[in-house]
Amino acid sequence: MRGERSTCFRLESAPVSTHPTDVEAHPSAFRPVPRTGVIYVMTEAQRYGYRPGDPQWCNLGQGAPETGPLPGSPPRRADVHIDTTDQEYAPVAGLWELRETVAGLYNQLFRKGLPSQYSAENVSIAGGGRAALTRLAAALGPVHLGHFLPDYTAYEELLGLFRAFLPTPIPLEHDRGYAFSVDDLRREIAGRGIGALLLSNPCNPTGKVVGGEELRAWVDTARKLDCALLLDEFYSHYIWSAPPSDRVPIVTAARYVEDVDQDPVVIVDGLTKNWRYPGWRLSWTLGPKSVIEAVASAGSFLDGGGCRPLQRAALDVLTPEVTLQETDAIRQAFSRKRRLMLDRLRWLGVRFDREPDGTFYCWGNVSALPAGLDDCWSFFRAALERKVITVPGEFFDVDPGKFRHGRTSRFRSHVRFSFGPSEDSIALALDTIEKMVTDLRK
Repeated sequence: MRGERSTCFRLESAPVSTHPTDVEAHPSAFRPVPRTGVIYVMTEAQRYGYRPGDPQWCNLGQGAPETGPLPGSPPRRADVHIDTTDQEYAPVAGLWELRETVAGLYNQLFRKGLPSQYSAENVSIAGGGRAALTRLAAALGPVHLGHFLPDYTAYEELLGLFRAFLPTPIPLEHDRGYAFSVDDLRREIAGRGIGALLLSNPCNPTGKVVGGEELRAWVDTARKLDCALLLDEFYSHYIWSAPPSDRVPIVTAARYVEDVDQDPVVIVDGLTKNWRYPGWRLSWTLGPKSVIEAVASAGSFLDGGGCRPLQRAALDVLTPEVTLQETDAIRQAFSRKRRLMLDRLRWLGVRFDREPDGTFYCWGNVSALPAGLDDCWSFFRAALERKVITVPGEFFDVDPGKFRHGRTSRFRSHVRFSFGPSEDSIALALDTIEKMVTDLRK
C-alpha cells in the first residue's frame, strides 16, 4: 500500500449467523461460538441421521466440489511422499519454492509482458482459506471495512473477532441482480470512507462475477482512491459467462494490477475449489510485499504455518498446464450440472434473481413454493426429512456483532443449492425435492 495506508492492514471477526435453536449452555469463562452456515447445516443433518458416504443422502449444501476424476481432467494425486526434511515445521509464510511456484503461475497465466511481476515475496502460504483470511484480518488497521450483503457466511465471525477496523455492510439489491457498479464503488470509498473492501469474486452465494473491464475499473479505482481490495477468489475457475475462446477462462484481479508492490490489491485462493483438493487445506495470499510480511507475522501467532509435505506435493499441481486442463474439465462437467439444477428448480417454482455467472451454487427464492416450503428454514427442515441438505439464505446476511438481532433477514426466502456433488447425486436430490413439492401441492 502507498503512504500510511500500508501500515493499516489488519482485519477482524464477529458472531456468525445462527438459527435461534443453536443455543447451548457454556461455562461462564467462555462465549458461545456460533457455527458457520455449512457447519451448522451439517450438524443438523447428522441429527437427522446423515453420515458421510450414505448413498441415500444428497448434500446440496456442500461447499466443496466433487473430488474424483472428471472427463479430461489431469490425473488426481492419490499419495503424498514425505521427505525426511518434511518432518520439520514449514516456514510460517510457506516453503519458498511453493511461493515461487504460485507467483510464477500468476505471472505466466495473467501477467505476460507486464513490467511488474509477482515474486515469492508477494506470496504467503496458509493452511486453508479461513486461515489465510484470518491472517489477513489480523493484519488490517483502523479502517472502515466494507462487505457486501449477501456474501460468504464465514465472514460474519471473521469480521467481529478483531477490533482494529469497523465492518461496514453494503446491501446489494436482488431486483438489480446484486449489481454494484464502479460508480457505486467510488461513492462508498469517497462518501462513506471505505478504506478496504472484502468480497468473494465470484460471489458465494449469488454467483455474481466482477470480471473483464469492470474488474479492471475496480482495480483502477482502488489504486487511485487508495482503497484496499481484499478478494476471495476461491471460485475463480468456475466461470460460466467467459467466452469459450478465452485461453484462460479464469477471473482474477491479478490481470489488472499495475505495480504488484504498490497497488492495494490482495488475493486469497487455494487448492480447495479450483483444483478440487479441499482436504489438503492449502491456500495462499497474493499481494504487495509489505502486506505479505504483515500477514506472515500474523500467522506466526495465529496458526504457526501450514503442512510441509502437502506444500511440497502442491508444486506439481500448480503448473499452468495442469491448471488449464483442470479448469477446462471443470467447465465441461459443472456447466451441465448447473443447467440441470437451474432448469429443474425453476420448473418447480423456485425463482432466481440471477443465474450464477460463477461458483457452483444456485441462489434460489422459494417464496412461491407451497406453504411449509416457502421460507429458507421450513424448506431446510422439510428437505432434511427427505435426506436432502441445503443451506438457508439467512446465513449469508452477514451481520458482525449481531446488530440486526431480532430483525427479519432480507434473505429469509432464499436457499443456496450446491451443484458441487456428482451429477447422479444432484439428479436424485432434484427428484426428491420435486416429490416434496408435489406432495404438498396435493
